[in-house]
Amino acid sequence: MSEHTATHPPVEDELDVLRRWAAGPQPRALRAAIVLEAALGRNNAEIARRLGASRQTVATWRQRYAAEGAAGLDGRAQSGRPVEVDEGEVIAESLLAPRDQRSSRSLGRRLGCSHTAVAAARRHWNLGRDELSCPVPPLNPALGDGGIWVVGLLHEPGHTLVLLAQRGGSRAEPAPTEIQPPADALAAVTTAFTQALATPAGQPAGPGVVAAFLATARRAHPRASLHLVVLRGPAGPGVAEQCARAKVTPHQPPEHTGTVSFLRAALALDAAQHPSSSARVLLDLAAALHGPGPLRWIREPLPAAPGERPPGIAGPLPAAGTASGGGANQIDLGSFNECVVIETVRLAGAITRGDIATRTRLTQQSVSRIARSLLERGLLVEDRKRQSAEGKPRGLVRLRDDAAHAMGIHIDPEVLTAVVVDLSGRIVARRVEKITPEPRPGAVVAQIAALGESVLAGAGRRVRESGFLGLGVAVPGPVDTVSGTVLDPPLMGVLRDVPLRTLLERRFSCPILVEKDSTAAAVGERWIGRDRRSRDFVYLYLGTGVGAGLILNGDIYRGLSANAGEFGQLCAVALGRVEPSGRPERLPECNPAVHVMMPESAARRGQLTVRQAARAIGRGTLAVIDMLDVGLVVVGGPFCTGPAAEVYLTEIERAVNDFPTARRLRRVHVERSVSTHEAAAVGAASTLFHASFTPRLRRPGSP
Repeated sequence: MSEHTATHPPVEDELDVLRRWAAGPQPRALRAAIVLEAALGRNNAEIARRLGASRQTVATWRQRYAAEGAAGLDGRAQSGRPVEVDEGEVIAESLLAPRDQRSSRSLGRRLGCSHTAVAAARRHWNLGRDELSCPVPPLNPALGDGGIWVVGLLHEPGHTLVLLAQRGGSRAEPAPTEIQPPADALAAVTTAFTQALATPAGQPAGPGVVAAFLATARRAHPRASLHLVVLRGPAGPGVAEQCARAKVTPHQPPEHTGTVSFLRAALALDAAQHPSSSARVLLDLAAALHGPGPLRWIREPLPAAPGERPPGIAGPLPAAGTASGGGANQIDLGSFNECVVIETVRLAGAITRGDIATRTRLTQQSVSRIARSLLERGLLVEDRKRQSAEGKPRGLVRLRDDAAHAMGIHIDPEVLTAVVVDLSGRIVARRVEKITPEPRPGAVVAQIAALGESVLAGAGRRVRESGFLGLGVAVPGPVDTVSGTVLDPPLMGVLRDVPLRTLLERRFSCPILVEKDSTAAAVGERWIGRDRRSRDFVYLYLGTGVGAGLILNGDIYRGLSANAGEFGQLCAVALGRVEPSGRPERLPECNPAVHVMMPESAARRGQLTVRQAARAIGRGTLAVIDMLDVGLVVVGGPFCTGPAAEVYLTEIERAVNDFPTARRLRRVHVERSVSTHEAAAVGAASTLFHASFTPRLRRPGSP
């Protein structure tokens, strides 16, 4: 049979029958669609691509129709395998499977159903039709274009409601291809939700519960288009009326999709489309499902959409990539080798092109071309000529300090510090103020934003208009750096679970990075310390608590969740101090704000002396050195100051050199930080320099 035409093209009556079948249930709909596509003159490859079926399937049903007519398309399901499948399971498995195991046949074998049923489910959810398609659940009424976020779940006796959000008027987002949902976190939600559904139902929830849930969700997501999916319970006029009051659109769930599988598929789509839907969001939902009583979970505010107007601000928004209050330019480094050259120049301070070639093993021609490009773009400057051994003068190149600037804000339980620094780490503007005592997250975030705007204005117009890279924020850990959410900062309960980056994005139209304070301080030390900090080291940050930042293999080591360096518990374990439950104690020795005083006065008051605390911290540092086998410890932070600094340095150096297992093979150096007490704020700004200029084969945000 020809690839282009059926042997017996359908007559008009048969066409009507085939069109009805194509609009009906599977699997007959797919078979009828194949014949209709063939009647339009399309070949097997085109039909397979358009319908998401295999070429073999297309050829089989074209041949069956040619031999038997429309009757040949009816019945004859694949023996032993169901032709229908839970569509939610198909979508979730399509997103969770490795990329080389996502074909309809592979998924059909895994799910125990026909591959045609898998392909039909994926078409129904608009998954994988083409590179520009945006998968969405096929609700009734249908959703608009654009990706979805799962922003709420109400599980009460008599009701199970899922709340979805879309960007109003936004363009459809591309289908997920590279980002794979966090399978373990998604499994935790699925298990918890299944258990919650199995719990015997109590008294049905009243209409006021649904109304309060929707009102809370609308306050949390004032600009999103909200859609309520009634998975379980009545969806009568009462729910419709409550949705209308909250400006929420009610929907019925898709057919052939179970309650658990719908939530699983929706969360998988959300996580695949939006990196900010991190494992933490899913694990928080799982924890909420395990909690006692009914569940009323509302997600934190979503990240600001590109070009979204901050509340209360009139007039045009700054251009994308600019700082609030002025224009800015992003410095785009086009190649890994450009970053290598910049890093070599930064470490050396000033260096010839020949020495760059020697150190980097790049060719002289490559170095000359890259250096010329960087000079033309203003990132490098050329200094005096230096006489070479051959008698030919050679120019020294160095970084132009004012070629780029960044702002850093350090959030401490007592004070806020904001700085603007240049490429050398020099502070060009600074402001410090006591943190507001008002116990509202909104008040604290407003103060942070106002302080940042003030210090940026004080830095001058030239800083704002040329080479401003963005804002780095250093906060006490733990922190979710993917979504920019502060989790459980010690002594700062007001910021618990606050989506800080999302809220600041509504005041600053520039890149914003949120980092742990000890990690930020380590990045700043590496950047400012140049060749003195070119090797691996551990940075001990003495602030409100003690944290560690790790520079390993020339780069910051953040760990799986970007919370590496939680030093206090390690210190407690090293000292053998645990609570009856087995949890490591929270050591007073790891709170320098309490014990940084002269030893004599502390002893008279019956308090910890600095030396006692330094010895405890030394034991924790010893454990780090034995684990990582590095040769440098840097001590810094606001409480590494005055006479106390020397006590810390002495006791830590003694611990890491007198007691390690490998002490016969190495001498560990303990040095004071090159930064001031503003190390975390300067480090927060330096995270922008580090992200822009540090050579790495996998750039930030890459899979």
